[in-house]
Amino acid sequence: MSRSGGRSLRFVVVTRNPGKAREFEKIFSECGLRFRVEPMETPEIQSEDLREVAEKSALYAYDVLREPVMVEDAGLFIEALNGFPGPFSSYVYKTIGVEGILKLMRGVEDRRARFISVIAFYSPITEPVKFFTGEVEGYISEEVRGSKGFGFDPIFVPAEGDGRTFGEMEVEEKNKLSHRARAARKFAEWISGIREVTPPYE
Repeated sequence: MSRSGGRSLRFVVVTRNPGKAREFEKIFSECGLRFRVEPMETPEIQSEDLREVAEKSALYAYDVLREPVMVEDAGLFIEALNGFPGPFSSYVYKTIGVEGILKLMRGVEDRRARFISVIAFYSPITEPVKFFTGEVEGYISEEVRGSKGFGFDPIFVPAEGDGRTFGEMEVEEKNKLSHRARAARKFAEWISGIREVTPPYE
């Protein structure tokens, strides 16, 4: 692993979610990182561990692309539902959506929830897989609010915010508070110190 001289390591952000791509592009561009987005689908295993899901996706993406890769998996953990939907958030969103979650929460007073993001990065230069985690506390709103963001953003109100849901925030505003942005900044700080390894001149 090289941490001195040369340019920072170029990597691929693997996601088919345009919302995620926009959020990562904002942060990584601000940090001066060298990257591109690859809208490639990776098999999403069903696991109760976000790290395992992200790790399997990263290794799959590397096997296909043969380039340093970064993938992210996130989950919404609701206290009153014993952490549901958690690691299964993507599947739950596709099946019952935000309205389904609001229906499950109807009449529930304890609306505390948290979003957790796990970034997995793999490159032979820095192996094994590296993980970066971000978390934000908040609560589930009583109704859908806002059309920005994606997934469960319109029903999640971050505790550190001004009462708006993520769905009511622009990307720049969400990136100041979100779980994904916190994980992304940890990753950005780390990879900015990793340099490309170039073959010696003959």
